[in-house]
Amino acid sequence: MPKTKKIIAEPSLTDSQYYFSREMSWLEFNNRVLHEAFDPRTPLIERLKFMGIFSSNLDEYFMVRVSALKQQVEAKVSQLTSEGRNPQEQLDAICDRLRPMVIKQHRHFEQALRPQLANQGIYLLDYMDLNQEQRVYLQRYFEEQIFPVLTPLAVDPSHPFPYISNLSLNLAVVIQDPETEEEFFARVKVPKVLPRFLQLPENLQLQHKGQGGAWTGVPLEQVVAHNLESLFPGMNIQEYYPFRITRNADLELEEDEADDLMLAIEQELRKRRFGGSVVRLEIQSSTPPAVREMLIQEMSLEESDVYEVEGMLGLSDLMSFLALPRPDLKDAPWSPVVPARLRRLSQPTSDRNGSEGEDGEDFFSLIRKQDLMVHHPYQSFSGTVQRFITHAAHDPDVLAIKMTLYRTSGDSPILNALIAAAENGKQVAVLVELKARFDEENNINWARKLEKVGVHVVYGLVGLKTHTKIALVVRREENRIRRYVHIGTGNYNPKTARIYTDIGLLSCRDELGADLTDLFNYLTGYSRQQSYRKLLVAPVNLRDRMLSLIYREIENCKNGLPSRIVAKMNALVDKRIMVALYEASQAGVQIDLIIRGICCLRPGIKGVSDNIRVVSIVGRFLEHSRIFYFHNGGEDEVFIGSADWMPRNLDRRVEAVVSIEDPDLKKDLQEILGTMLSDNRHAWELQPNGRYIQRRPAADCPELSSQKILMEMAASSTT
Repeated sequence: MPKTKKIIAEPSLTDSQYYFSREMSWLEFNNRVLHEAFDPRTPLIERLKFMGIFSSNLDEYFMVRVSALKQQVEAKVSQLTSEGRNPQEQLDAICDRLRPMVIKQHRHFEQALRPQLANQGIYLLDYMDLNQEQRVYLQRYFEEQIFPVLTPLAVDPSHPFPYISNLSLNLAVVIQDPETEEEFFARVKVPKVLPRFLQLPENLQLQHKGQGGAWTGVPLEQVVAHNLESLFPGMNIQEYYPFRITRNADLELEEDEADDLMLAIEQELRKRRFGGSVVRLEIQSSTPPAVREMLIQEMSLEESDVYEVEGMLGLSDLMSFLALPRPDLKDAPWSPVVPARLRRLSQPTSDRNGSEGEDGEDFFSLIRKQDLMVHHPYQSFSGTVQRFITHAAHDPDVLAIKMTLYRTSGDSPILNALIAAAENGKQVAVLVELKARFDEENNINWARKLEKVGVHVVYGLVGLKTHTKIALVVRREENRIRRYVHIGTGNYNPKTARIYTDIGLLSCRDELGADLTDLFNYLTGYSRQQSYRKLLVAPVNLRDRMLSLIYREIENCKNGLPSRIVAKMNALVDKRIMVALYEASQAGVQIDLIIRGICCLRPGIKGVSDNIRVVSIVGRFLEHSRIFYFHNGGEDEVFIGSADWMPRNLDRRVEAVVSIEDPDLKKDLQEILGTMLSDNRHAWELQPNGRYIQRRPAADCPELSSQKILMEMAASSTT
C-alpha cells in the first residue's frame, strides 16, 4: 500500500503559547533596569540610581497594574489574557517572579553597594554604628528639627487603626506601660518633609583619604526610632519595626457622567491621596508574627501581599545621592548640542530682528529651506523645539500657536512662552491632557494659569487620552499664510528631554500643516475627520495603515522583492499587530524589533517567528522614541510618532505618526536604527522562553554602546 502523506497543521497564530504575559514582560524589563545596578561597568552612584528606579517602577506597577488585577479578582473576572491566565493566576505569577528579584536587590545593596560606597568615602551608617559624639548631635537634631513634626498615633479601643498614606514609611512601635505592664501598639510616620538620609556635619564625618565629596549620614527612620522615648515619655519602648505600604492609585473616571472633567479629576485626585485600598505591605524580615499579622488584618491584606526585605525599605530614595558632588562616580556629563543649521542664529528675544542671524536668516526661513529633524537628548531641546515655540511667541508675524501638552515640567519655558504669546495678542490654543497619569495635578495647575491670560484651553476628548505630541504655528508671510509644525515622539518637557531619547520633525510642508489644522479642529471642536493627507492618526487610520504596511512587506517578499521591517518603540502588546508580524516572519520577511519595555511577542519559534529578533536597550537614557521602517521593495518608508503598538495607543488615544520624506533625514533615522541594532553594551536579546540575555562583545570586538556612539556623533557635528 502507498504511504499516506503526513499532513502538518498550520500553527494557529492566536494560540496563547505564542504570547508572553504583559505583566511578566514588564517584570523582565524592570529586571534589566536592576541589572544596571549590578553591572560593575556602571559608575557607582549611577548604580544607586538604577536601584532607585527599580523601586520607583515597582511602586507605580503596584499602584496601577497589580491593583487593577486585584480589582478583577474581587469582581470575579474570569476572562483569560492572550497568554491564557486569569487575574488570580497573573497575581500568583507576579509574586513568584518578583520576590526573588526584590530579595536580590536588597541583598546586593546591603552586601555590595554599601561597602563599595564606604570605600569611596560615602558612609551610609546604621545608627548603632555611630559613636557617642555623633549620637549626641543627632539627638539634638531630632529634638530641634524632627520631634516637632512627628505625630504618634496610638491604636487601642478608643483609637482606631490610623489611615496610612500611600508610599509612606512608618514605624510600628510596641510600647509597655511600666505600671500595668500592659503592651500597646502605636504608629509613627517618618515625615517626607525631611531628607530621607541625614548627613552629619563635617567635623563628625568619618575620615576618608580620597579626594573631596565625602559623605557620612544615617537613614532618617533610624534617628526617629532611637529617640522614641521623647514621643512616649514614661513608657518603655519594647520594639519598633519599619513598614511601608502601597495603595491603589489609578483614577476611575466616569467621563460620560462628568459635567466638568477638571472637577471630576480633582475629586479623583483627592481619593488617590486619601483613599484607595492597600495592595502591598513591605516589612523587614525581622518583624515578629504578631506585628505582621496585625498589619495584615488592619489593612485587609493577604499573606501574598507582604514583601519581606533585609535592610532598608524604600530604596527609591537612593536617587537623592545623585546630588553628591562626585563626578568620578557618575556618568560623564553630557551637554546636548544645537544642530549645525541653527547655530548661526542668535538667541530669540522679544525683538524680531534679534532672532535673525548675520545673513538675515531666522528660524522659520531655515525650516522653509528643508525639514529639520531633532534627536534628544543628543541635540538640545532648548535650542530647537523650545526655541521654535519661544521664537513664535515673539514673532510679530505669527498669528496663532496650537499645541498638545501631555506631560511638562512645573517651570516649563514652553508654557511661559505660550503665556507670552497670548499676552502679545496671538491666538493660542492648548490641549492639556488632564488624564496623564500621575501628572494630573500639575496639568490642572498649568491649565488654570494658561486660562487666566486668555489661552484657549481644552481638556481632551471623552473616552480618549490625547497622547500625540504636536505643535502648529500659523504665520503671515508676504501675501500668504504659512503653517509650521512640530511632530514628535516625546513630551514638551525640558527636564525629561535631557534623559529621554526622542525625535521630532520641524517642517512647513503644506500637507502636514493642513493635517495638523484638521487634527486640532478635531481636538478642540466637533469633527468626525476620517482621513488625513500625510498623518497617521489614532484612533482613525493608524492601526489600519500600520497593518497595511506590514502586509505590503509580506506581498513584496512573496513576489521575490527585498523586504524588511525595523520598528523601535516602548512596548508591543497589540495582538492583531503581532499576528501580522508572525505572518510576515512566516513569509520570510526579516524583522528587527527594538523594544525597551513590554514585548508580548515570542521570537525565535520555528515556523512562526524565526525571522523575528527582539532587542531591548537599557542605558543612561530612557529609550522613548518610536521609529518605524519598512523596506518597501527598495523605496524605503520611515515614520516617527507618539504611538506604541498597544491597543490603548491604537484604539483609545489620540496619536499622530508622520512619514519622513526628506532623503537625508530618512538616512539619519536608518543610521540611528542600525547603531542601536549593533549595540553590544546595553542591548538585551529576548529569548523564546521570555527571558533576556545581555549581549557581550566577542573577545576580538570592541564594546559598542549605541547611546555613547550617538553622543559622539552629535559632538563631532559641532566641530
